[in-house]
Amino acid sequence: MKTLASTAISVLDLAKISADNTIAQTYANCKRTAQHVEQLGYTRYWLAEHHNIEGIASAATSVLIGYIAENTKTIRVGSGGIMLPNHSPLIVAEQFATLETLYPGRIDLGLGRAPGTDRQTMLAIRRDSPTRADDFGTMIEELLYYFKTPEPDQKVRAIPGAGMEIPIYILGSSLFSARLAAQLGRPYAFAGHFAPSDMMKAFDIYRSQFRPSAVLQKPYVMMGVPVIAADSDERAAYLATSVQQAFLGMVRGNRKLNLPPVPNMDAIWSPHEKQAVQSMLGLLVTGGVTRVRQELDELIRVTGADELVITSDTYEHSDRLRSYEIIMSAKKIEP
Repeated sequence: MKTLASTAISVLDLAKISADNTIAQTYANCKRTAQHVEQLGYTRYWLAEHHNIEGIASAATSVLIGYIAENTKTIRVGSGGIMLPNHSPLIVAEQFATLETLYPGRIDLGLGRAPGTDRQTMLAIRRDSPTRADDFGTMIEELLYYFKTPEPDQKVRAIPGAGMEIPIYILGSSLFSARLAAQLGRPYAFAGHFAPSDMMKAFDIYRSQFRPSAVLQKPYVMMGVPVIAADSDERAAYLATSVQQAFLGMVRGNRKLNLPPVPNMDAIWSPHEKQAVQSMLGLLVTGGVTRVRQELDELIRVTGADELVITSDTYEHSDRLRSYEIIMSAKKIEP
């Protein structure tokens, strides 16, 4: 039976900007987080593309990936993910092939189809492009074409990119992405850290419809999980109110900088808002080392996940580093 001890764990960093930090300080904190989790033994460190969100600084995702890779040594670094419909597949191929050339054997390319922003900003990004989310599979095919060994008469090539092998992961929070990942025979990462409602159904579809490919012979399930770990269960629950406030801002359509924890969320949200936030954060795990181990073991037992991709968005950076320490300690507890 799978347990946390036998399951790979990785990090998804949203480059959250706390209310008392600058964007430059946020990037420095991302670097320190990556170096810290590398030393702890995490498998990979991913960044996600977002635009026009006041509290998130990861818009230029490939640039930030290069910064992290340059300041680490062994941990895999990549996107969780690049929102492919926002970009030309050729440009994505060139960017990630450049990263792979500079940091060989360490770059992951996770792909999503959501815009990573609001509709107005999406239109500003895509300009006159007719690209739609349902073009996602076609765009992936085009991207893979640029990574193949070029044909003799091929007019457009990715340089660098042609003939390179970069691990590609399909990300999503829908049944569409599950079917596509299965059809392509690629690893599937579900965004359980903010939209867990269709997760089990998506995993069932992915596993049942999976087609072995040259890069993957059997399904590989990755699950985004929000975890706030601290030295006591009470401290962790308190720190988690920063995450809850961030999601409350989403519910209210008023996303802000990452806010300090508060002693009582019931003084801030209405019962309806509380229910909405708890639905989005249905997988949220909080606690000390024992509770974290128990809850993640149970989550792995229920889902059969092959890898956890953990967000731990505390307000203070020192609490984030400590949270990742405790999560790794939980993984190492003898059964």
